[in-house]
Amino acid sequence: MKKLVKVLLGISLGISVIYLGGSSVTSPVGAAGKQSPVVFGAPKLAVIVNGKKVMFDGGDPVMENGRVQVPLRGVSEALGAEVGFQGKSVSYTKGDKTISLTLGSKVAKVDGKSVTMDTTAKAVKGRTYVPLRFVSENLGEKVSWDKAGNWVWIGEKTILSTDDEQFRMRELGDFSKYYKKDQYLLKNISGIPYEGIKIFDFSQLPLQMGLDFIIYDMYLVKINRKDYIAVRSTANGSPIYHMVENTYVKYRRDATAGNNHGDGTVTNYYPVISTSDKLVSGVYTNVDWENYDLKTADYIGIETIHPDNYIVAFNNPFK
Repeated sequence: MKKLVKVLLGISLGISVIYLGGSSVTSPVGAAGKQSPVVFGAPKLAVIVNGKKVMFDGGDPVMENGRVQVPLRGVSEALGAEVGFQGKSVSYTKGDKTISLTLGSKVAKVDGKSVTMDTTAKAVKGRTYVPLRFVSENLGEKVSWDKAGNWVWIGEKTILSTDDEQFRMRELGDFSKYYKKDQYLLKNISGIPYEGIKIFDFSQLPLQMGLDFIIYDMYLVKINRKDYIAVRSTANGSPIYHMVENTYVKYRRDATAGNNHGDGTVTNYYPVISTSDKLVSGVYTNVDWENYDLKTADYIGIETIHPDNYIVAFNNPFK
């Protein structure tokens, strides 16, 4: 039976975090107190401005002594500020607000007044990095830290919907080679054929699908030395499937206790290799199921109740 979204109510999950050599290892703890297998891996550090992920040109955000540092130009563009750079001095101007920083110095100027920071602007691999929170807050933006997502939220937490008109719906016929043997996926939970499909990049996350389902992030982790795709969203257990040309889709359900973060989101873990792939036409005859390579999938599909008129899939970022 096709059940698309499972929301488990009344279950409280704890989280224990162990630190090994600077890397975090997270273990979900179930309601009965039973600890799930240790998960190695974490989401990538990211900056979200008004609900949109910032893509920095030529450099990624870095964490240093609990402070996020970012390339000087990427943050200025995202915040709508003008940036100036001369010698060792960096300046930002937005409206009537001005910030001046000097590389290597903890003393900055905000609207002409000297302010002492707890970190400095600096050169990282030949690029100038600036303290994100200091710059953002002094340009009048709200800043908050998302521990579960390893994200810095700046400004409003508005999130684009997959229904937004900027996202083009494509013909299902253009993707028929991925569904030849799984026609049931071309219909919604009510048995009504989908009108089309929308393809997204992982860089476009977070995205809202329907009224109450938000998908925040996807990344690879290891559980018991095996690869899993971690999916953080507002729904516990929504299935995903890998779309590979001219074969059965690689259908995946969450294989562990979901990691409930206590903020309305949960991270589920989907195995890359699954024994379900052994089954072909109702018979366990696929002897090569353990040789599946995630890189052969072109897209990762999300199976949900909403939207009910088109399929949502992502370009496979794990190629």
